[in-house]
Amino acid sequence: MGANVSADGFGPADRPRFRAKLARCQAVLERMLDDKCFDRPRDLIGLEVEISLADQRGAPRMVNDRVLSKMATADFQTELGKFTLELNMAPRSLTGRVLDDLAEELRFAIGYAARMGAEFDARPVPVGILPTITEADLRLANLSPVDRYRLLNDQIMGARGELVELRLSGAETLHRTFDSIAPEAACTAVQFHLQVTPDRFADVWNASQAAAAAQVAVGANSPFVFGHELWQESRPPLFLQVTDARPPEMAAQGARPRAWFGERWIDSPRQLFEENLRWFPALLPICDEEDPEAVLAAGGVPELPELVLHNGTVYRWNRPVYGVARGRPHLRVENRVLPTGPTVTDMVANAAFYYGLVRALADQAEPVWHRLPFTAAADSFERACRDGMAAVLLWPRRGRGQAGPAEVPAAELVLDELLPLAAAGLDAWGVSAADRDRFLSVVEARCRRRITGAAWQTRTYHRAVDRGADRRTALSELVRRYCELAAAGEPVHDWPPAG
Repeated sequence: MGANVSADGFGPADRPRFRAKLARCQAVLERMLDDKCFDRPRDLIGLEVEISLADQRGAPRMVNDRVLSKMATADFQTELGKFTLELNMAPRSLTGRVLDDLAEELRFAIGYAARMGAEFDARPVPVGILPTITEADLRLANLSPVDRYRLLNDQIMGARGELVELRLSGAETLHRTFDSIAPEAACTAVQFHLQVTPDRFADVWNASQAAAAAQVAVGANSPFVFGHELWQESRPPLFLQVTDARPPEMAAQGARPRAWFGERWIDSPRQLFEENLRWFPALLPICDEEDPEAVLAAGGVPELPELVLHNGTVYRWNRPVYGVARGRPHLRVENRVLPTGPTVTDMVANAAFYYGLVRALADQAEPVWHRLPFTAAADSFERACRDGMAAVLLWPRRGRGQAGPAEVPAAELVLDELLPLAAAGLDAWGVSAADRDRFLSVVEARCRRRITGAAWQTRTYHRAVDRGADRRTALSELVRRYCELAAAGEPVHDWPPAG
């Protein structure tokens, strides 16, 4: 979750000081955009993968610090919960056999985590939300002992001024209250980064927003929250509600939640950074000593730490990122919509679909966002989270005599239109035909068989219940079998039915 921060409290002067410094950072960023200071395009991508830890019974293991102490690598870090780890993979060029190389490295890293965790009965589980996690597991004491996490909790709870209330309705209904943001720790994701030039940023971000619903429909893997069957991808609504710093009155007045889809297409990256500054109060008002104007005037590259810190507490599903690498500033789109898992092959297939589809959509002479209302894209995202592969999405169809977007079953849309676009996009990146075909065929097979990680989980659970298992036993057996199959490595559409 980003930079280390001090555990000291905040005084009444801290937020005005931070707000002023943040405005200066924004002004410097805009000057850098005007002066074209950013790194040339090198088609760089990066991945972050969050992973739960579970014991042999499938219950969460609160031992991430002990597992990390055994690791001889800095690639793994703590995440919000004591039962989660985060893997940060090195940036690489999106060309040639990059997907195959990515799969090999990811497979090795997760295998390494499994070997290190075995001493503590902690198996890595690549799943969006661990089905066996309970409310009792998600308490303040089970947050990783990192200052940033405790400060975020204190600031969000202080801004709310009341308990976190979760209300989710799907196949079942869940209504719980919490006195901390600890339920956020249940959400684990895979995040795709794509470095782009400022001139290209808006097209790539818009394309990512347009693609989000299809991504979730074919990649859903979070159907259970605290043992209750809810949405096929329950992570976004859970994350939204837990990080919501608004009291109900502010929500009723139209204040934006900190985790959100957005509300418009953009034509410049500066719009997103400016919105983050204007609409979201600082959660962590910590000022750095850097003088961004002086650094820029001296010919240097400012780190803009206040802007980076604040931007990291606004949880857009496609987030704008400013960074500095090798002394050069750059911009990235961080795609945050997908859950972790089920297997390495599935995650790399999801990456292939995303990177290929976004390239093709961004390259179109008549962009899809000129024909798709933003509200329709947001509606489709929610439909995909709720129904997964069974979702009916909104998408503009050519030559059908319709003024607006048509309703199209997700599997049909992906098979008929989006997979061919993704293939063309990977070709445009220069990805090898072997990698293109291998990994996009995984997405195709999911669509043809109507199977995702979420669908497999729910079917497995219901088979166990139908055989007489109680809820707890069925979920434990589900996680045990899931871990076996995920470790074996075959993609989820080839997993045998449970029972």
